[in-house]
Amino acid sequence: MPETPLTHKAPILKEEQIDRFLQQFADGFGQQLRSPIMHSPSEVRLDYEDVTFPSSDGTPLQAWFIPAPNSDKLIIANHPMGFSRSGLPTQLDPWKSAWRSSGNDIEVNFIPDYKILHDAGYNVLTYDLRNFGHSSAANGGIASSGIFESRDVLGSLRYARSRQDTQHMMIGLFSRCLGCNSTLYAMKSDPEAFSDVRCLVGSQPVNTKTIVEKQLALEGVPVDHIDDLEKRIVLKTSIGFAQRDPREWAKHVCVPTFLYQVHDDVLTVPGDMQTMFENIPVADKKLFWVEGTTRRWDGYLYFQREPKQMLEWFQIHMD
Repeated sequence: MPETPLTHKAPILKEEQIDRFLQQFADGFGQQLRSPIMHSPSEVRLDYEDVTFPSSDGTPLQAWFIPAPNSDKLIIANHPMGFSRSGLPTQLDPWKSAWRSSGNDIEVNFIPDYKILHDAGYNVLTYDLRNFGHSSAANGGIASSGIFESRDVLGSLRYARSRQDTQHMMIGLFSRCLGCNSTLYAMKSDPEAFSDVRCLVGSQPVNTKTIVEKQLALEGVPVDHIDDLEKRIVLKTSIGFAQRDPREWAKHVCVPTFLYQVHDDVLTVPGDMQTMFENIPVADKKLFWVEGTTRRWDGYLYFQREPKQMLEWFQIHMD
């Protein structure tokens, strides 16, 4: 993987600019920007079914079911924060402007991932989390870093077990960023729902406070404004940083788990992922660091570039 050194230089902001930025940032937690669906499985000649199912709290979720003939294995895919089931067009504004400072101004297209999984013999269920893609708005549109979104993970499991053609399939989870946070919280809130889940591949679960601090620094906002920002976020969402911490939720993981992360990601610190990994109480676990890049998006694209390890993990636990 080619190295992607960060060349961004943070601007020097005046106090009124800082105040405006903090409020806009908090507003983004209060009303998330809805991500579009820019691609379809048909682009890689995959048959698929448009389906809808309810979250565990009844929120309607929109999804694709991609069948693999003669397979009794199902992967449920949970997407990152701000994305949809098809990815994110970060090469376009307004997403490009939002992520340019961290070097993540490239498109992420998840359709190749579904093709790889399908060709490896897996049925795929991939859906839009609440407030993203075509799924319904819920909880006033706020970002909860996986707390409310965990209900979507639970809904996807219930749906898989309710379909006549999938109810007896072996289930594996492929969860990234917010999707992984949501999976961890779901295990905390309803561990019985995972009693027959064979394994989890988790990409880049994220500590909200860390990524927010990193984003502030890249935009020229001194990190000592983090407490002010947290207060503003609480006023919008009623949820502080401590309540959003997936390092604690990892203590409730109950399935074999493979985590991977860009080691030098400019938006996180390795210690957060290391702590999550160490907190996972199951013995059957693995941590892999993606090297040679500072771009978080390369972690999301890693599977379609180098799928061998993840496919092996699914194969070992689902055969």
